[in-house]
Amino acid sequence: MPLPHLLRLLVFGIMAARYRLKLLAIVGLVIVALLGVTFISGKVYQHLDRDPDRGAIALENGAFGESYNTPIYLDQGWSAADTLWYYNTTQGSALLPYDLFLALEQKNSEELFRSDHNMDRYRYLPQKPTFFNPHGLPVGFAKESYQGTDYVGFTCAACHTGQVNYQGHAIRIDGGPAMADMVGFLHGLEAALTAARDIPAKQERIIDRVLVEDNDYDKREAVIEDITHWADQIQMYNTVNHSHIDYGYARLDAFGRIYNRVLRHVVNREQLRELLLTTVKPDDQLMLTEAQVDRVLEGLDPALIDDRDFTQVVQRLQSREEGLPGLSQRDMLRLRNQLLNEPNAPVSYPFLWDITHSDYVQWNGLAGNAELGPLGRNVGEVIGVFAKLDWQVKEPGFSLSGWLSGQDNKQERIEFTSSIDLVNLQRLEAHLGRLTSPEWPQEILGEFDPEKVALGRRLYARHCQSCHQIIEPKAWDRVAISDMTDVDVLGTDPTMAYNSVNYKGYSGNFKNTYQKTTVGPLVLETRAPAIQILTSVTKGAVSTPDADKSWARRRLDWFYVLGLSWFENDVKYSVKAGHYRPDTTSRPYDSLLAYKGRPLNGIWATAPYLHNGSVPTLYDLLLPSRREGDPEEGEYRPKQFQVGSREFDPVKVGFRTEGYEGFTQTTHRLGDQNTGHEYGAREIRLPNGDVRRAMTEEQRWALVEYLKTL
Repeated sequence: MPLPHLLRLLVFGIMAARYRLKLLAIVGLVIVALLGVTFISGKVYQHLDRDPDRGAIALENGAFGESYNTPIYLDQGWSAADTLWYYNTTQGSALLPYDLFLALEQKNSEELFRSDHNMDRYRYLPQKPTFFNPHGLPVGFAKESYQGTDYVGFTCAACHTGQVNYQGHAIRIDGGPAMADMVGFLHGLEAALTAARDIPAKQERIIDRVLVEDNDYDKREAVIEDITHWADQIQMYNTVNHSHIDYGYARLDAFGRIYNRVLRHVVNREQLRELLLTTVKPDDQLMLTEAQVDRVLEGLDPALIDDRDFTQVVQRLQSREEGLPGLSQRDMLRLRNQLLNEPNAPVSYPFLWDITHSDYVQWNGLAGNAELGPLGRNVGEVIGVFAKLDWQVKEPGFSLSGWLSGQDNKQERIEFTSSIDLVNLQRLEAHLGRLTSPEWPQEILGEFDPEKVALGRRLYARHCQSCHQIIEPKAWDRVAISDMTDVDVLGTDPTMAYNSVNYKGYSGNFKNTYQKTTVGPLVLETRAPAIQILTSVTKGAVSTPDADKSWARRRLDWFYVLGLSWFENDVKYSVKAGHYRPDTTSRPYDSLLAYKGRPLNGIWATAPYLHNGSVPTLYDLLLPSRREGDPEEGEYRPKQFQVGSREFDPVKVGFRTEGYEGFTQTTHRLGDQNTGHEYGAREIRLPNGDVRRAMTEEQRWALVEYLKTL
């Protein structure tokens, strides 16, 4: 080829390369600009609600006869706008159609279900209308819009906002554990919906309220259909999550319920059929005939069973129509325990300050906090609080969510379309990075005794600090290390830890997929560890862009979320600290059979204590649990106490435990036990042979005084 022609080709190639580079640069700048606009507009929007009271209101004659003035806020690093954005930012929870919730009445009266006093009865915190909350819903309830429909759903604040009342004063604790009775609330909601379905006069009033609004409903029949559908849905949820352990106030078996929600969406028709055909009664007789199973499963999608299908299955199993089994509640629970698991390990709602500075989170360190760990953790949480899960089975072909969730070897793959709002989850996690622990308000709850504090500091160093490090609560570079202790060594109720490791379920489309563990890949069998199925599902959900946005917006938002989640997270991967069982190839999750010790700043505002809320006050926590053979005249942790009041005891440091008819917390059953964590409460022999004596009463009070200062 002649040289001039070669030169022309070279020049042309250089020009084309420059053009491509310019084009790529322009596209990159456009993407950066769009992401910048999204970021800036989001930050501006977060600060539009600036009510000086943060929406809080006074309440007269609330639950248990409590009255309080408009709550005040301590300095926790958040402005009024920060608090209100946190309270009202949806994460994708879709509990009930929004307009139906607004109009719903209580079961036995015409009073609205959402009224301040009714919500206070479940210990949710009433609010006045503000910019982000025009209907004055309580803390932690917000509007979620998904696929053209508005829903009411839970926000993070529903379970992670506390309040301390003292002599008419109320102190709101952002990020603190809620006193909420979510199970009681859901049963109350079921009763209200059932009454709306079955009582004509009540139904007419609700329909009139709904239709007067400019909303998603266009005729009466649509409202009636939704009342019936959601009554069935909430009833089904309550049925499959029944537990012999009563949670009461301030506790929830969140992981047990998350596991169940994931497992019932993963199971396919083939596996459900196998379960129904093989489940036996105590006399070893089959529970259902093959003909009954065929009737129960008639019309179900072979690949995935959605909410309506699952509700239909539950109703058919209980129906006494010809050809259907008409199972009793006891038989239904036997089936439940084969398909799902009993959520029988209620735990206190964790406090959220320092969460973005922690290496591992959850009571047993189940969730690593490095890299994209927080996003996966929060996705699992939203699944548990009623995200709409519109999962679909897709034909063969590359799928990012299929590949990341381990389904790349499957002919069909689940696509994890849902209402989960990844953008808001990332923003909320970043928002919590500025939240700090509350400091004891001496002007309200009483001043510290300097001598007791000095003695308590020395006792803390001796008895507590090896597991509960002291950190600078407002340092931006603080690291909260989780010090893990084996459940057998710690001695506290092991149910939550055991369930996290031992619970199993049908793996659905994840059968025969390869899933990573700390000790190597694991092939999931027909029945697989629930924790591994949950991990697989959260990977798929994290890698699925928001289906409720335009094609370009959903992808830009997805890159934005992953980028910020990765680069804004200062927590790096580290090996867990403490003394716990190692994971092995035969027991790949044994390291989770432990509970963590963490920094105790702000601990005064987080009663009741121990992971399962079985000890009412800090002073009681420093006492031993009474064992067989202990003398009767000794001082021990209470075997039972009342829970529900927000009236604070600044001496023992906890909430009022008697003198009202709250929930009676007992401690004798597995799941409720108040044993263990008796450091300083009993005389113990150390590994080196030394004997460490129990603290005296004077020392216990001194340590309580010091804990107030953290």
